[in-house]
Amino acid sequence: LVKARILGTGRSVPDRRLTNAELEKMVDTTNDWIVTRTGIQERRIASSEESASSFAIPAAMAALADAGVAGDEVDLVICATVTSDMLFPATSSLIQNAIGARGAAAFDLGAGCSGFVYALGVASKLIEGGSSKTAVIVGAEILSKVTDWEDRGTCVLFGDGAGAVVLRATDEDRGILHTAMHSDGSLAELIHMPGGGSKHPPSREVYESKLPFIKMRGNEVFK
Repeated sequence: LVKARILGTGRSVPDRRLTNAELEKMVDTTNDWIVTRTGIQERRIASSEESASSFAIPAAMAALADAGVAGDEVDLVICATVTSDMLFPATSSLIQNAIGARGAAAFDLGAGCSGFVYALGVASKLIEGGSSKTAVIVGAEILSKVTDWEDRGTCVLFGDGAGAVVLRATDEDRGILHTAMHSDGSLAELIHMPGGGSKHPPSREVYESKLPFIKMRGNEVFK
């Protein structure tokens, strides 16, 4: 049986580090409160000129180098993100072009925190089914740009960066054994970004209402 094996990994993060000490000056929080509840001491934050592809592309290239695979060997690119460069074209298409994977299938997958696991599961099934042989999977988020920096319940949690893997078909007794994917849409409003889509399209009113920012009921998400 054909399986999907991880051949290489790569990562890329912004240079800027936002520490808990800096957040203490921005919102009503403390380093002890953040560390005790989350374990987070700092997070990476993209600059105004940087976007998801700014990190997705170098992460993908690093994974290819680690795997010893050339870009033109890749026939599938999936980018798991909810903060793509733009609504279209897909950020995966920008990655596909940058790594030289001409003709490869490319699409974005939006599943929030579970996005990378979803993308890995989808790619492994496509490889197992024979429609793909070599895939690049990237998880990339620039959540700082959809974070309300006055909301202490969310701004301490999120940061920016990308990670990538190269998957390749193998008939060896190794690789991804199984993936399980589930969802519960009844809890959608526990963590969501209501503005910016077709329900609340971009407008000054929508922006001033802070709808294009992450909204989360943290205690309920935790439970």
